[in-house]
Amino acid sequence: MFQLSLRLMEEIEYTQSNPGQYSDDSVVTLDWKEHIRLRPGMYIGKLGDGSSQDDGIYVLIKEVIDNSIDEFVMGNGRTIEVTIKDQRVTIRDYGRGMPLGKVIDCVSKINTGAKYDSKVFKKAVGLNGVGSKAVNALSSQFTAQSIREGKTKIVDFVRGEIANDHKEEPSNLRSGTLISFIPDEDVFGHFHFISEYIEQMLWNYVFLNNGLTIWFNGTRMQAKNGLLDLLERNNNGNPITYPIIHIKDEDFECAFTHSARQYGEEYYSFVNGQHTTQGGSHQSAFREALVKTIRDFYKKDFDPGDIKQSLIAAVSIKVSEPLFESQTKTKLGSQLMEPNGQSIRNYIGDILKKQLDNFLHMNSDVAEALLRKIMQSEKERKEFANIKKLAKESVKKVSLHNKKLRDCRLHYNSNDSRRLETTLFITEGDSASGSITKSRDVNTQAVFSLKGKPLNSYGLSKRVVYENDEFNLLQSALNIEEGVENLRYNNIVVATDADVDGMHIRLLLLTFFLQFYPDVVKSGHLYILQTPLFRVRNKKKTIYCYSDEERISAIEELNPNPEITRFKGLGEISPDEFRHFIGASMRLDPVILRKSSEIPDILSFYMGRNTPDRQQFIVDNLKLEEDLVVEELV
Repeated sequence: MFQLSLRLMEEIEYTQSNPGQYSDDSVVTLDWKEHIRLRPGMYIGKLGDGSSQDDGIYVLIKEVIDNSIDEFVMGNGRTIEVTIKDQRVTIRDYGRGMPLGKVIDCVSKINTGAKYDSKVFKKAVGLNGVGSKAVNALSSQFTAQSIREGKTKIVDFVRGEIANDHKEEPSNLRSGTLISFIPDEDVFGHFHFISEYIEQMLWNYVFLNNGLTIWFNGTRMQAKNGLLDLLERNNNGNPITYPIIHIKDEDFECAFTHSARQYGEEYYSFVNGQHTTQGGSHQSAFREALVKTIRDFYKKDFDPGDIKQSLIAAVSIKVSEPLFESQTKTKLGSQLMEPNGQSIRNYIGDILKKQLDNFLHMNSDVAEALLRKIMQSEKERKEFANIKKLAKESVKKVSLHNKKLRDCRLHYNSNDSRRLETTLFITEGDSASGSITKSRDVNTQAVFSLKGKPLNSYGLSKRVVYENDEFNLLQSALNIEEGVENLRYNNIVVATDADVDGMHIRLLLLTFFLQFYPDVVKSGHLYILQTPLFRVRNKKKTIYCYSDEERISAIEELNPNPEITRFKGLGEISPDEFRHFIGASMRLDPVILRKSSEIPDILSFYMGRNTPDRQQFIVDNLKLEEDLVVEELV
C-alpha cells in the first residue's frame, strides 16, 4: 500500500473507526500529491503491472513525452531521446526548456503550466497542468532538469516531496528538458515494462509528427509519410484489396484501405497526437463521411456495413482546446473545431467529399477494386442473412436456459472510470468456471465457459462463426460481430489448464481471434492467464509458484519439509485460493503481434495441415525439452 502522510493516515483511521459519525473530523483536506496517490485512477486510469498497454506505468511515460511533443509542435526541438534501464525512465527533449524559476511549480503545483496560454501552446495534448505532477507524485524518484539561456536548474523529488533543490548553474548543454523517474512500487507493485508497448507508442508519435526523430534505447525512429507509414507497419504485410488511400489537410489526416482477409473494422485514431483508443467524435465523423462520399461517388445507396466491412483506417485531427472524457484522453468529446466554431462532423465531411471524390475519379483502378470489395461484402451479408438470424435466435435461447456467460455489471464501452478493468475469462469446463465465478469481482469480471475443445477454424469462412454454437455465443458475449468498437470487455483472458489439452485449447482460441477478429489482438485486448503450478506451504506461510524455479526457491525459504501440492488443473484450485490469482496481483501474458509477424503465415504453420516444417519443429522442441529435463536432473 502506498505511503501517505502521518496526519492523513490518522484522519482516515479516525473516520474508519467512527463510521457513523459525520463531524468536523470527518472532513479531510488532501494536498496535491496525497490526492494523486490516494486516487491514482483519476489521473492515469488503472494501475496494473505492465502486462497491459493501458497500464499506468505507460501513461506516466506518455504524460512526459506529451510535453516534449507539444514543444516540437510549436517548432522547438526535433529530437526526443527515451531511455529505460533498470526501471528508470529518462526522457530528454531539445525544446525551450521550462523557465528556470518555475521548474518546481511546473512539476509539483497542480493546475500550473503554460498551456492555458493558447499563444504559447496551440493544439496541445496537455491542457490541465496535471500530467507531470501525477508522474512526480507516483514515482519513488523523480528528477526535473531544465536547460536554457546558458544555465541549468535541477530538482530531485521523492514521491512528490522535494529531496534536493539544486542551485542554478552555468551550462553549455543544448536547451531543453530532461525528466527522469522510477515508478513507485508502493503504487504499481512489482511492475515490468514491455518494450513492444513502448515502441508502438513512440512509433505513433513519429507517424503523427513529420520531421520528428525519437531515439529509444539507441534505436532511431522516424517516418516520412505519416499515417500511410502507420498502416503499412501495423498491417504486418497482410494482403489488402487496393493501395492505401492517403488524405491530408491542414488539421486533418487519414489513411485507409480494405483488408482482403479480416472482418470487421479496425481504427487507429488520434487527437493532437494523442492515441484515442476509444475513438470519439472525430472517428464517428470519419465513418459517416466515408459512407456518404462513397455512396455519392458510385451513386448507389450501399448499406453502411458493406462499405465499412474489413476497413482498416487511421484518423488524426488537431483541435484547439479538445474536450476528452477523462484525464487519460482515450475518447474525444469535442464537437466543434475551435475557434472558428465549425463542427468536426462538417469539417471532416467537407474534406472527404472533396479529396476522396477527386482521388477516386483520378484512380479508376482503385475505384473499381473498392467497388468489388463493397459488392463482395454485400453478397456475403445477403448469403449470411438467414444464418445470422438463426444464430441470434440461438443466442437468445441459450441466454435464457444456459449459464455459459456469467456477466459482470460494468462494460468496457460504458463511461465508468473502471471500464479499463473489465475482464472476460474464457475457461474450459464447469469446475474451472465455477471456481473463477465464485472468486471474481462481479462488478468488472465476467466468465464464459467452453464446452470441450473449440473447432479448429483455420482456413474456414466466417460462416462457421454463426453455425458453430461455441463461436456464435462467444462472439455475442464479446459483442464483436461488427468489430472492436463496441467490445464489452477491455481484457479478454484465456484461462485454461497448464497441460497439453489446455495448451491446445489456447491455440484453438488464438486461431479463432486471429482468423476472424485480428483487431482484438492488435488492439492489445487478448491475454493468457498465468495460474500457479505449485503450492508450497508450512504452518506459517503459503507460497504459490508459477515455475519450477519458484518452487525450488520456495522450498528453500520454507525449510524444513514444507507441504508441496502440484495443481493439475484450474478446477483443483479452491475459490478462496483463486482470489489471489485473479485479483490485484493477477499475472497476465499479453498476446502480442510483432511487426515481423504475418497472421496468415502463423496460422498456416501452427494450425494448417501437418507439414514437414511443423513436424520438424515439434521434434526439435521435444528434444530441447528432454535435454533441459536431463540437465535439471543432473
